[in-house]
Amino acid sequence: MTKDPITVKPSEDVVFAFEKLMKHKISALPVEEDGKLRGIVTATDLGHNLILDNYMLGTTVGEVMVEDVATIKPGETLKDAIERMYQYGQDEGIINQLVVVEDDEIVGIISDGDIIKVLKEL
Repeated sequence: MTKDPITVKPSEDVVFAFEKLMKHKISALPVEEDGKLRGIVTATDLGHNLILDNYMLGTTVGEVMVEDVATIKPGETLKDAIERMYQYGQDEGIINQLVVVEDDEIVGIISDGDIIKVLKEL
């Protein structure tokens, strides 16, 4: 997992959140407030909607974030992570990341790329 992932506040403008995603070359930003997980936004969702001009000027992350975030605890296994990614996926797909939380606090994020790196070493 990536420890202490880059996050975004619900009050941040979606344009700035998307710029943060592009700058750091990451696919998702956990949304946190007062140290607690509140949601998640992805580059795919933000980028798609920005291109289609679906957001009004001043739209905030809190207005568009996904609140039902797929999470995992630090002590869970790689198999647990893969199963959770399938569980939250749609139409036989998977989600690309899980937020790692402990006591409702964000401690990391694990992506499908992280899992592939581990499997490559086996």
